[in-house]
Amino acid sequence: MLYQPPAFREERPEVLRGLIRSARLAMLVSNGPDGVPDVTHLPLLLVEDGAGAFIIGHFARGNPHWRRLAEAGCAVAVFPGVEAYVSPNWYASKAEHGKVVPTWNYEAVHAEGPVEIVEDAERLHDFVSRLTEAHEAAQPRPWSVGDAPAPFVAGQLRGIVGVSLRVERLAGKRKLSQNRTPADRDGAIAGLGASADARDQDAASAMRAVAEGD
Repeated sequence: MLYQPPAFREERPEVLRGLIRSARLAMLVSNGPDGVPDVTHLPLLLVEDGAGAFIIGHFARGNPHWRRLAEAGCAVAVFPGVEAYVSPNWYASKAEHGKVVPTWNYEAVHAEGPVEIVEDAERLHDFVSRLTEAHEAAQPRPWSVGDAPAPFVAGQLRGIVGVSLRVERLAGKRKLSQNRTPADRDGAIAGLGASADARDQDAASAMRAVAEGD
């Protein structure tokens, strides 16, 4: 279960869905048979229709996780957002009393629910097509599954197994210095914004948006 202190809890459905859609590589986690969780890193896609909200993706057929997932019956999909180290040197309060320590700011969404293993070729083709369309959308000339020969695609589909997680609970956390004074928060935003690392700059932008009441 995601630890959500009140200052960092995010419950707005549109924000949670936005974070899921902006995530690139997610994690699917389920209970393993030996007491250690099974974890697979893979792209996942949020789809919504009249039946509800679902997270879809696919495993390599050789990955034993999907068989154990079928036995577990439920899973958690973890979607990361921005993340960055925050140095206490950036806090205004450091000069005032020195009682400051480093921290890490980040965003994350957990989608929990029952799972279905999908081996039907038609549904697998749909899953792969949806994922491809989502990730090719930014390309100047998007590639589609239909660009590859049908027999080749059919062979590739035999090497994967689909998964569909029905979303029963979304839990979101945006730890972006909401618990700091405005001066400390502004200092952290400035420090991250001045970084040459694009990940730090993205975190600064997210912190700024939260400070402005996004």
